[in-house]
Amino acid sequence: MSHTTSSRPLPQEERNTATEEDLPPDGLPEPAPDAAEAASDGGEATADAGEATAHAGEATPEQDTVASEGTDPEAATETEAATETEAATETEAATETEAATETEAATAPEPDPAAGWRDRHPIAARTLAWTTTVLAAVLVLVTLLLPNDPARLTPAEFVRIPVEGIAGAALLLVLPQTVRRVAAVLAGVVLALLAILDVLDIGFIGTLGRGFNVVFDWPLLGDGASFLQDSIGPAGALGVEIAAVVLVLALLVLTALAVVRLSNLMARHRAAAAGTTLVLGTAWVLCAALGLQIAGAPVASRSTSDLVQARMDGVSATLKDERAFAKEAATDPYHSTPRSQLLTGLRGKDVIFTFIESYGRSAVQDPLMAPGVDAVLAKGTKRLRAAGYSARSGWLTSATYGGSSWLGHSTFLSGLWIDNQQRYRTVTAGDHLTLTKAFQRTGAWRTVGIMPGVTKGWPEASWYGLDHVYDSRELGYKGPKFSWSTMPDQYSLSAFQRLEHGRPHDKPLMSEIILTSSHNPWAPLPKTLPWNKVGDGSVYNSVEKAGKNPVDVWQQTDRVRTEYGKSIQYSLNSLISYVEKYGNKNTVLVFLGDHQPVAKVSGDHASRDVPVALVAHDPDVLKRISNWHWTPSLNPGHQAPVWRMDTFRDRFLKAYGPHPDSAVSPAAR
Repeated sequence: MSHTTSSRPLPQEERNTATEEDLPPDGLPEPAPDAAEAASDGGEATADAGEATAHAGEATPEQDTVASEGTDPEAATETEAATETEAATETEAATETEAATETEAATAPEPDPAAGWRDRHPIAARTLAWTTTVLAAVLVLVTLLLPNDPARLTPAEFVRIPVEGIAGAALLLVLPQTVRRVAAVLAGVVLALLAILDVLDIGFIGTLGRGFNVVFDWPLLGDGASFLQDSIGPAGALGVEIAAVVLVLALLVLTALAVVRLSNLMARHRAAAAGTTLVLGTAWVLCAALGLQIAGAPVASRSTSDLVQARMDGVSATLKDERAFAKEAATDPYHSTPRSQLLTGLRGKDVIFTFIESYGRSAVQDPLMAPGVDAVLAKGTKRLRAAGYSARSGWLTSATYGGSSWLGHSTFLSGLWIDNQQRYRTVTAGDHLTLTKAFQRTGAWRTVGIMPGVTKGWPEASWYGLDHVYDSRELGYKGPKFSWSTMPDQYSLSAFQRLEHGRPHDKPLMSEIILTSSHNPWAPLPKTLPWNKVGDGSVYNSVEKAGKNPVDVWQQTDRVRTEYGKSIQYSLNSLISYVEKYGNKNTVLVFLGDHQPVAKVSGDHASRDVPVALVAHDPDVLKRISNWHWTPSLNPGHQAPVWRMDTFRDRFLKAYGPHPDSAVSPAAR
């Protein structure tokens, strides 16, 4: 019998018995005793059988028969049984090992695709979470402590303890979850809005010398956008506007999210949050009681609540002021003065009122700008004197600062203090007598306005009493703009001469002229040309292209101030040169600044004073104001009197009325 035909499988029970009872602890099968003994007794036969199996392809039938007959049949059977048992046991063990491995593989935890990167990168996630929390706390702290004055923007302002934050934390700790989240969102939005108002205050103080009024200053934002467009172009202005909107929205959203995040953190760690709040509250009380300060700023801060209270008081005061001013504007001591008694001392004179943009005290007294401007004024006084003119000058305190020129114009001409947009709307909607309208009322003058800065309809012209207004569209200018200024001052005066002053009239002219070349941003600047070269203004194309870029100028404060000084020199030279060339014995010129330039030029805490001068060929005109004690030159100097701008109208009407000493006059302000 061959080796392969004698093998047979063990019954299932026998295989199970061998597997369960005979496996050693380490899982390896032990050889059966009978099989071992058989292997010992028939070792030689087994060896021969193994060799025969290994060389089965070479063995002959005779060799196989001899090998079989030389082996003990019983031993061979037992050997085969042992071999089969061992093979079965090994198969069973391998099967069970493989099954166990598959089971372990199946039960091993696999990465959850839905878990996200936080589970895959826990350290980075924790770091990001703590960083976000710290940034949220910083954002909330900054909005609570942000001052509304650029002079207070110092590091010391942001290392104080805000009482509003302590009170807010205590409130959020006691609120239920849903209410807490709503309150946190609302608190974040309110903080962001207050921060936006603080930023507006900072901008207005730096530009106009006062804070932002939440009642009537919103239209000025549109004026600011127009100024940007004129200064840096439509594309640049659009980019700034988009960036501003994005920043506002981002601040609203991020501040709300920051407060929500901090409130959730406090809710998860309620005990620690309550303890921290108590400690900070105690520290605030102690610092407030002791008056502790850091660089002049109180450690115990309540700036946010103070600013909120100030804004509420400001709104209340604005509403009260509106009602009080309406009554004041309705009362005018010159309202019923017969026209035959108005301006009798100027009959037959061509009177010109000229406002020079941003012409303030800084231009004639600041160490950097004054030398050039003072030289122009000194030389101009001599030039006019040589032409037969005399001058007197003094100071007026403007109702505005850094901008809003129309407030200065209306204050000067109406005799009312108009320092905000609401007052301006109120007075222009009434019939309060302006200085220019007084000329119109007499019927003795033709009244005109030269307004290069007006680019659209201007309904206030009737309130000012102007028979005709030449705005930027009617002056015939064909040249380029100079940033905000639509045309050079010399061209405006040339157009005035061509359109009105140089033409024959059946009665004299009263003119209001606005010169704009000295308007912010003071780059590029025009140049003085021979009058016969001005033409339609196209000659200024090359001048504008050769001028400086406003962005470059505004990078350095000294450079801005220098260019501002040059712009004032240009405006003054243009006006003085015009009087020299086109004036006559009946010319009376009153020129002044409308306000001081912005704080970047005039400096912090600068006065609101502006120079004012009266120039005349007729000595009697100046004799009527001898009691004003003005300086006998174009430069007022330090000793000249200073009046509020709203007092000029009544003083002027009294001086040039029929009886200056007895004319109706309001009480001194």
